[in-house]
Amino acid sequence: MYTPICLEDYKKPLPPKPCEPGCQCRAPMVALNSDRHPLYNRVKTGQIPNCAMPCHNPYFTQDERTFTAFWIGLWSVLCFISTFATVATFLIDMERFKYPERPIIFLSACYMFVSIGYIVRLIAGHEKVACNREYDVEHIHYETTGPALCTVVFLLIYFFGMASSIWWVILSLTWFLAAGMKWGNEAIAGYSQYFHLAAWLIPSMKSIAVLALSSVDGDPVAGICYVGNQNLDNLRGFVLAPLVIYLFIGTMFLLAGFVSLFRIRSVIKQGGTKTDKLEKLMIRIGIFTVLYTVPATIIVACYFYEQHNRQSWEITHNCSCLLEQEVKRPDYAVFMLKYFMCLLVGITSGVWTWSGKTLESWRSFCTRCCWGSKEGRGMGFKCRKRVLFIRGNFDLSFKV
Repeated sequence: MYTPICLEDYKKPLPPKPCEPGCQCRAPMVALNSDRHPLYNRVKTGQIPNCAMPCHNPYFTQDERTFTAFWIGLWSVLCFISTFATVATFLIDMERFKYPERPIIFLSACYMFVSIGYIVRLIAGHEKVACNREYDVEHIHYETTGPALCTVVFLLIYFFGMASSIWWVILSLTWFLAAGMKWGNEAIAGYSQYFHLAAWLIPSMKSIAVLALSSVDGDPVAGICYVGNQNLDNLRGFVLAPLVIYLFIGTMFLLAGFVSLFRIRSVIKQGGTKTDKLEKLMIRIGIFTVLYTVPATIIVACYFYEQHNRQSWEITHNCSCLLEQEVKRPDYAVFMLKYFMCLLVGITSGVWTWSGKTLESWRSFCTRCCWGSKEGRGMGFKCRKRVLFIRGNFDLSFKV
């Protein structure tokens, strides 16, 4: 049975549904946060378990929670380093990255901000971001706009995560236009404003909708604020469905581009021309495709696993009368795999810049900034002499 909540004018639903008759249940989403409640003192003193969803996931042990923080922190830092290097390479040599390659840079930039969201959680802590304390009872954020820190983490991870998926679709589209439709760099770049409009407007609308519906909630495993952690409808509508659509569209464009490249390769070979450069290009595109589509597919599979089994997990946790063989608990490895794959895409998104050209770009940049050309070194020597001359005159004037 559910025990009535003490808050006045409480209009939110009380999930999940009650268990079978005769089963002694607890409502995990409702905090016993009133001293007028007959069970409040017993909850506070530990005589019975807290009826609110705990701040930390109740299905995992303390050692697993500790490892979760380490696991997410490790990959978020590596993701930030990789994506920051990619974006910095683009900034020092913008002319090198033209369409259809340029969406890779924006995809990396999105994952850089996603990693920042996880790093904020790492610095602030699980409780500060995803949890709420009322009347000495700490529970997870549930369907709220969240405090400032919770909202910032949500926007960094959700907005830029969805934007990165759209940039993946745009990347596959530009590859198709270049390989299949024989469009040049300038022709594709002419539509860049529409690419940016789609990549930033669609995630903005979804993020605004989530905030307007007060659907931001805490993740009791990762300690972040996201959407769909407590509500399956939100998970399916705001997370799972968009990811499936983006992955499907992007994969279709990419496969069409590959087919066109194979045809071009066959025609060139028949003409007796070498295809070494084209084959290298196809290999690089293939590697990048695998490094994105495989993690993205695994992420979708993990979300399917979660939305399919979450209700049975909650019933198992809330109903103590279930038999041992009927107990269902989430697989800890699946959750760790999901967070790893979410950040792995960002780590490998810069694979396109891992080449000798990148080293040459950085060498040229360091030469310009630190050493410069022969003329620059001569000017630097003259500047140093002038500084020493001014300093000597200043010292002489000071003594006089």
